[in-house]
Amino acid sequence: MAKVELKQPIVEEIKAQLDGAQSAVLVDYRGLTVEQDTKLRKELREAGVIYKVYKNTMVRFAIDGTEFEPLKDQLEGPNAIAISKDDATAPARILAKFAKSAEALEVKCGIVEGTFYDQAGMKTISSIPSREELLSKMLGSLQSPITNFARVLNQIAEKGDGAAETTEA
Repeated sequence: MAKVELKQPIVEEIKAQLDGAQSAVLVDYRGLTVEQDTKLRKELREAGVIYKVYKNTMVRFAIDGTEFEPLKDQLEGPNAIAISKDDATAPARILAKFAKSAEALEVKCGIVEGTFYDQAGMKTISSIPSREELLSKMLGSLQSPITNFARVLNQIAEKGDGAAETTEA
């Protein structure tokens, strides 16, 4: 069997994982212990993020002609790729948080919703809360004035009942 035929399924697997993905983050994992790597993989898996190590040439073939093509320039040395189809900021958030305790992990760059971000950009992206957190904050912001208004109306109603009782007696 020719080398191309052996490599084609791997390229197709990478393409399938990137198809419809909201984000892909490239990291240098050199220096991570097995224990750290296992813990990182578990955290990413729980968040629904695909985390794999592929040969750089395979990734280059897979991202050729896609929105993830800007990652090509960073494909040097040992790399792992974290891909998320659901939460665009999840890979960056989890990897940046993990990198604080494991200095060996280096977030290189990423593509989030079609936009390329370098290392500094990925640091900024990692500080953005998840979609669910943002929605709950927004809902809380919308709910707060309504709750306060209801309290004021309730206090007015209570004072009104008290005033009515004193005039009847």
